[in-house]
Amino acid sequence: SPARMSGSGPEATRPGDGAEVRLQEAEQDWAAAKAFYDNLPSKRPRPPKPQHAITVAVSSRALFDLVEERRIYEEHGLEKYVEYQQDNENVTLKPGPAFYFVKALEHVNARLLELYPDDEERFDIVLMTNNHAQVGVRLINSINHYGLTIERFCMTGGKSPIGYLTAYLTNLYLSADSEKVQEAIEAGIASATMFAANKDVAYSDTQLRVAFDGDAVLFSDESEQIVKEQGLDRFFEHEQLNENKPLAQGPLKGFLEDLGKLQKKFYAKNERLNCPIRTFLVTARSAASSGARVLKTLRSWGLEVDEALFLAGAPKGPILVKIRPHIFFDDQMFHIEGAQKLGTIAAHVPYGIAQKYHKST
Repeated sequence: SPARMSGSGPEATRPGDGAEVRLQEAEQDWAAAKAFYDNLPSKRPRPPKPQHAITVAVSSRALFDLVEERRIYEEHGLEKYVEYQQDNENVTLKPGPAFYFVKALEHVNARLLELYPDDEERFDIVLMTNNHAQVGVRLINSINHYGLTIERFCMTGGKSPIGYLTAYLTNLYLSADSEKVQEAIEAGIASATMFAANKDVAYSDTQLRVAFDGDAVLFSDESEQIVKEQGLDRFFEHEQLNENKPLAQGPLKGFLEDLGKLQKKFYAKNERLNCPIRTFLVTARSAASSGARVLKTLRSWGLEVDEALFLAGAPKGPILVKIRPHIFFDDQMFHIEGAQKLGTIAAHVPYGIAQKYHKST
């Protein structure tokens, strides 16, 4: 397991396992490559080292609208699909569900580079696609058309991307392929399946806005198991008895931690009121009956969210309309579908006991 759920940085090394030697060799390789590229004139910012970056890997179907292309692939096969992509390589692809999230990440990067021009702790977006290399020209043309800064491509030609995600020290993987997302989650990589909104809404172009569900997303599914198996009353009793016992971490805890680190870099420059990152907890929990444990867990981790919304079972869609996040993470598909209907781009995290109940219905 790449152990990326606990936040940024490579997996802790163990004496005798060779990991420390490999890390030193990788540092030497990066130093040599950086020395070479630093001597080449360019106005474009250099991609940060994976060891320092917050790496967000995005599939081509998450970044762009490839619904028609996918239909051609499924109905006519790979060769016709590749031929179609090559014939249309100068036709710009339309934005997909992760497009505006990526744009917001790049805005944060621009602000960071203004304040910390020599610091590499920023987002690095990698296009991680199982497309064949022949399709790359259309993807590159579309990325350049929109002015996106995506320098690293992995085109796996139909093979699983998991090994590459591990090699890139990926902090977050977004894809339209639920099977690959499930595989990544099982490998310990924070991942989610992207779903486009059913309505067009305006997203902030000056602030990255990220909304998280709580149980089975930021936290483990420990409490959700009790709800599913023993009911709400037993859940409320359990949470009050364990109010001072922190919940175990869930798959997206590390990404919230990464966002928090970047927020503090802005705070250190007296930019708290103008911070380009805002985080939201949007949970079905009720505040009075089960909210304290959540807030105390975040406190014990040294983390905070900018806004916490306890909905006590009310639908999340109307609240998300007000928040207008670039992405909303949830483990339950009915919340994803409700968000979609009202215009929120949602990302399904296939983790925890809710997946068992979803598959059985």
